[in-house]
Amino acid sequence: AHLYRDQYGDRRQAGATGPGGPLAPGSAPPVAATTAGGPAEPPPIPEPTAEPRKPGRGSSLLKSSAVMAAGTLVSRITGFVRQLIIVAALGAAVLGDTYAIAWALPSMIYILTIGGGLNSVFVPQLVRSMKNDEDGGEAYANRLLTLVMVVLAALVLIAVLIAPLLIRMMSAKIADDPSANEVAVTFARYCLPTIFFMGVHVVMGQILNARDRFGPMMWTPVLNNIVVIATFGLFLWVHGTQRTSGVAVDTITPEGIRLLGIGTLLGLVVQALAMIPYLRAAGFRIRPRFDWVGQGMGKAMRLAKWTVLFVFANQIGLVVISQFATWAGENAERAGFPGTGFLAYSSALLIWQMPQAIITVSVMAALLPRISRSAADGDNAAVRDDLSQGLRTSAVAIVPIAFAFVALGVPMCTLLFGSAGDTAARSFGYILMAFGVGLIPFSAQYVVLRAFYAYEDTRTPFYNTVIVSISWIALSALSFVLLPDRWVVAGIAFSYGVAYTVGVGVAWRRLRARMGTDLDGARVVRTYIRLCGAAIPAAIPAGAAGWAIMETLGSGVVGSLLALAGGGVILAVVFVLAARRMRIEELTTLIGMVRSRLGR
Repeated sequence: AHLYRDQYGDRRQAGATGPGGPLAPGSAPPVAATTAGGPAEPPPIPEPTAEPRKPGRGSSLLKSSAVMAAGTLVSRITGFVRQLIIVAALGAAVLGDTYAIAWALPSMIYILTIGGGLNSVFVPQLVRSMKNDEDGGEAYANRLLTLVMVVLAALVLIAVLIAPLLIRMMSAKIADDPSANEVAVTFARYCLPTIFFMGVHVVMGQILNARDRFGPMMWTPVLNNIVVIATFGLFLWVHGTQRTSGVAVDTITPEGIRLLGIGTLLGLVVQALAMIPYLRAAGFRIRPRFDWVGQGMGKAMRLAKWTVLFVFANQIGLVVISQFATWAGENAERAGFPGTGFLAYSSALLIWQMPQAIITVSVMAALLPRISRSAADGDNAAVRDDLSQGLRTSAVAIVPIAFAFVALGVPMCTLLFGSAGDTAARSFGYILMAFGVGLIPFSAQYVVLRAFYAYEDTRTPFYNTVIVSISWIALSALSFVLLPDRWVVAGIAFSYGVAYTVGVGVAWRRLRARMGTDLDGARVVRTYIRLCGAAIPAAIPAGAAGWAIMETLGSGVVGSLLALAGGGVILAVVFVLAARRMRIEELTTLIGMVRSRLGR
């Protein structure tokens, strides 16, 4: 559900319309990737023309933003709990991978076929029709909802029929194992109908957003997560954890598969249906409309081509990586190293992406309106200054957190995923460590791409995504060929950060050429170097302390918690002292802001 949410949910919040994507429900299908899977996120939705400021509008906007931010945070927290309970129930080996692959398919298909175009083209038209049409855009909204329902129903039917082919596309290794393939195909046939409810939820949510009702779209995903958590909780109550029951692809019962499959589908059903009362309260009535010809639908589809190409380039990476991860993961499990497959990759990625989703997206949510206005006015100097501020401000938190993942990735994962067994949880930790420092270019690229979107340039981000995807796939292929099976996914995780380093370098040069001015590069680079100079000497003693505590107390809950807490305190104290000694002004500003808040 995080692939889906990460690519669009945050973007909706940032623009009051609507990525890191990740479109719908914070808990829609897949694992985390793009976000879990592709290296970048679809372009943001163009904002409607600003209206004259009205009395009370500022406070209303702040209230709406607070509601959306709270919904997003709760959705992410419950989504994280969901991931923990999935790992506990299914383990970190082949059985867990079969569910993760089946879970990833619906949002991938949705994004590739209709999701990207829906958000980038149809939603802005929905806003315009609401403003210009005599009926307030109700007819257009009903036409769009009907069209989406028909297209997605057909997609679901086709996808369910060809489910075995889709599983083979995602993992030849699973497809070649009769027991694993049977379980994966069965899970997929329960998960694939969520494509329909995913799209319906997005359209309904955007209809409400266009009517200034932002809360439902942010909060209903929590219902999805709660349903799935309850489903897997029931499975745990009956069977116990995978570690104690030993359930595997050849021993899981049809009733167990049915329970998990129906619960996953039911989560999206509840999420979508929960929007209907809010639509009624907003005065909107759902009435099927099939009069699509001559209503601008065809033109809108043609306009969506760059977004479709963008997400296609994005998802190719997920398909390739799922093949590598499941293949190496199964081989490593047979060699006695569980926790090195696709579920391990997606779980570590979920933890790794959270700082960017919370910190960097929040910083840019505040700066993006200013950047957009400056770009529209042709004030390149103002765009440069705000871009520099966004990069330096987010880096103050992102850089030490990135090194914290490197130093304390193992105790972090043994604490969170200990239910999968010590060996598997440590493998999760090694993957998180490999992701580690890549968080810095991953976050920086998100900031840099906002400038292109501010200039209404979606073509350059597409080409940039192609470069990132090709780099990631090539480096991941080298990892698959050169590394032992147990380290392949860690190599893929490290490659992810390297690919983004290439991507942000290319994007930076293109943006500088486009704006025809210096981007304050010397100051930005100097800030990043100094922050790394403070983080490295903090991470070394922190990692050593965490390792020593775990060696003494073990990797159970107590040992992991104390290792994480002790190492975290050391890292934070040393980093702050070193950064203040270096007089890093961005940290001083941040500490001042925190103190002023606490003083109130």
